[in-house]
Amino acid sequence: METYTFAPRVDATNAKTVQNDLEGLLANGVTELTLDFAENKYISSAGLRAVLATQKKLTKAGGSMKLINVPGSVKEIFDVTGYSRFLNIE
Repeated sequence: METYTFAPRVDATNAKTVQNDLEGLLANGVTELTLDFAENKYISSAGLRAVLATQKKLTKAGGSMKLINVPGSVKEIFDVTGYSRFLNIE
């Protein structure tokens, strides 16, 4: 299981870097991924797209992804957008 730690803030300025990092992990054969949000305080729609794209690719490859240490403010964003319904948030 590989772990990726999110930056304190993921928005339009760095979401592409996050997306590239996650795609790189998948390209290297990672099929079990943990996204650690311990340091994250904010995620924008661009960051949400990176999470969603990663989830879709892992599911298609028969893998899995879980989110850990998600602070309340970020969990609320996942709830409002409906992402909580299909993401494994621990």
